[in-house]
Amino acid sequence: MRGDLLLRSHMLLRLSGTQINIDYPERIPAADALLVVSNHRGLLDVPVLITAMNRPLRVVCHHFMGQTPGLRQAVDALGCLPLDPPGQYPRILFQQAAQLLQTGQPVGIFPEGAQPMIQPVPSDRVGAFQSGFAHLALRVPVKKLAVLPVAIATIRATTIPVAPFKLFQWLAPTEPLFARPGWHPAVFYRQVQVRIGQPRWITESQRAQYRSNQAAALVSSLTQTCRTDILRLLQKRD
Repeated sequence: MRGDLLLRSHMLLRLSGTQINIDYPERIPAADALLVVSNHRGLLDVPVLITAMNRPLRVVCHHFMGQTPGLRQAVDALGCLPLDPPGQYPRILFQQAAQLLQTGQPVGIFPEGAQPMIQPVPSDRVGAFQSGFAHLALRVPVKKLAVLPVAIATIRATTIPVAPFKLFQWLAPTEPLFARPGWHPAVFYRQVQVRIGQPRWITESQRAQYRSNQAAALVSSLTQTCRTDILRLLQKRD
């Protein structure tokens, strides 16, 4: 799996003509369980993250991508983990991600969800973060687990309309994101900088607090901390 994911990611970036630079790679934990949290703008975010981590990162993707012919083969080739259907608790995803982390395999999540793919945000901004990754990090029984904030900073990119939303709505009638007029945009990177943040280590004390009545406060704090870290990385000026 490791060699295949890395090779395919390198190949996709090479075919797309995407140049990638990595800032602070020394911050990436080498062997411990790793939950990568990143902003999300383009179709190439998955191979960009896999390449930057230089590890077989299993990235969570939208449920639609795991169900649609053509897209399903692409996400399978990149080892993606599709979300559970819209409106359902992500039980299957949590089980898969927890098992991977417990066996030392890294997992990646885009806490903004698919919204930035529908309505791209400015390259130095991030949308609201969903808190599922924080619940996963605080719940999974892994002794040494790092949550790693990563910013994919767009240097040069092209945005083009790929297909009308009506087509996507026909393919996925239960997905509310596609219930809108116009065309689905797609951001294609020409040059990106992947900026690695400081790892946030999950402690046994935090897990004990999560199991008590302090879960909501811990989840909110970890979610907002990672969002702030990524926003600062995006707005960093050399």
